[in-house]
Amino acid sequence: MVLQQYLDFEKPIVELEKKVDELKQFSDANLADEIESLEKKIEKLTTSVFSKLSPWQIAQIARHPHRPYTLDHIANIFEDFIELHGDRNFRDDPAIAGGFAKLDDETIMVIGHQKGRTTKEKILRNFGMPNPEGFRKALRLMSMAERFGKPIITFIDTPGAFPGIGAEERGQAEAIAKNLMIMSKLKVPIITVVIGEGGSGGALAIGVGDRVIMLEYSVYSVISPEGCAAILWKDGTKAEVAASSMRLTSKDLLELKVIDEIVKEPLGGAHRDPEEMAKTLKNVLKKNLMELNAMPKEKRHEDRYKKYRNMGVFLEAVK
Repeated sequence: MVLQQYLDFEKPIVELEKKVDELKQFSDANLADEIESLEKKIEKLTTSVFSKLSPWQIAQIARHPHRPYTLDHIANIFEDFIELHGDRNFRDDPAIAGGFAKLDDETIMVIGHQKGRTTKEKILRNFGMPNPEGFRKALRLMSMAERFGKPIITFIDTPGAFPGIGAEERGQAEAIAKNLMIMSKLKVPIITVVIGEGGSGGALAIGVGDRVIMLEYSVYSVISPEGCAAILWKDGTKAEVAASSMRLTSKDLLELKVIDEIVKEPLGGAHRDPEEMAKTLKNVLKKNLMELNAMPKEKRHEDRYKKYRNMGVFLEAVK
C-alpha cells in the first residue's frame, strides 16, 4: 500500500480535508452546515493555491507519487489492452509499456513510460527511465502499428533515458536517434501526451507526433531542473531557480509552439481525481484522432515534418 504523500503547498488543503472527514464520521445532522462551509472553503483555497503555482511547484506536481501513470490512463481510457513485451534483441524493459487497445471502437497502439509506486515496482520499472531495449521495444510496436495501419498514442512520463554504463554499451543514443528518425517517417497518425514529466531524449524518443499535448500540470524540458542547476551553478539545490528560467510548463511550451494543446486537469491536479482526468483526456484524444484520421496521410506526414522544422528561432549572420 502506498502511503499518502503531500506537497508542502498542499498541506493547508489537506488539513481542511481531514477535518471534513472527521466531521463526516459523526451522524449529527447539525454538522451538515459546518461540513458544507468547510468544503466551500477547501474549494476556494485549492483554486487560490493552484492559480499561482511557480514552475518549480508545477514540476513537483508532475512528479507527484499519486499522479496517474501510463497504465492507469490505459485502464481508465481504453478497453481490451493487450500488452506486448520485448525488443526481440536483448530483453523486455518494464520502463516502457505498450500494446494494442481499443479507443471506443477503434484499435490503436498505445505506448508509454511507466513508473512504479512501491519500492519493488520502482526498481522493476527503473523509476520510469528506459534502457535502449525499452526504446527498441517502443520502435518495434510502432513499426507493427504502421504495418497494420493503426494509429499510435504515446504517453510521456520519464525523468529521462537511463544513463547507466550498460545502457551506453548497448547504444542508448543510437536507440533514441533511430526512434526520432522512424517516427518522423511513419504514415499513421501519432498523438503524444505528456502526462507527468517529460525529460530529455528519454521523452522525445516516443514524442515525435502529429499532435503533442500536455496535461496542465506536466512539464517538458531538455533536462531536469536539478540537472540544469548542477550544470549552470554547480549546485543541484538551485533547482527552483533553474525551473523558473527553463520555460518547462505547459503554458510556456504552448506559447513557444512546441506543443499543440493543453488538457485542463481537475481542481488540485490529476492525482486528486484520476477518473475525471481520464474522462477529459479521452475526449481530447478522440477529437484529435478524428481530425487526423480525416486527413490524407501524405498531408499528415508533410504537416508533421513542417511542425518540427518550424520549431525554434534562427538568426542568419550577414557577412
